[in-house]
Amino acid sequence: MPAFANYLIYLLLSGVLLVFFFVVYTRVTPYNEVLLIRQGNNAAALSLGGAVLGFSLTIASCILHTSRITEFLGWAFGALVVQLLAYIVTTKCLSMSKEHIESGNTAFGGILGAIALSVGAINAACIS
Repeated sequence: MPAFANYLIYLLLSGVLLVFFFVVYTRVTPYNEVLLIRQGNNAAALSLGGAVLGFSLTIASCILHTSRITEFLGWAFGALVVQLLAYIVTTKCLSMSKEHIESGNTAFGGILGAIALSVGAINAACIS
C-alpha cells in the first residue's frame, strides 16, 4: 500500500504542477493561447504544446531522480523558471512579437515549441 500511496501523491502533485505551469506560462505570454487554439491557431498550439511537453519531461525526471517530496517540488519549481526563461530569451533573441503567433505563423510557433521541448529535455537530463 505505501507504494500505491506514493504513486497517488506524485500523480496528484504532478497534475497540480502541470496546471500551475499552464496558468503561469499562459499569463507570461503576451497573447491568449487558449483563445487562439480554440480559433484553430496552429502556431499557438505548437508553442504551448512544446512548453507543456518540455515541462512534463522535467517533472518526469524529477519523479525518477528524487526521493523526497520537497526535493521533487524544488526541482519542479526550478523547471518552471527555466521554461519561462527559455521562452523570454527565445522571443528576445529572435526579435519576434506576439503578432507572429496571433497571425498563425506556424514556423514561429513550431520553433518556440521545439526550443521549449529541447530545453525541457536538457533540463530533465540534468536532474540526476
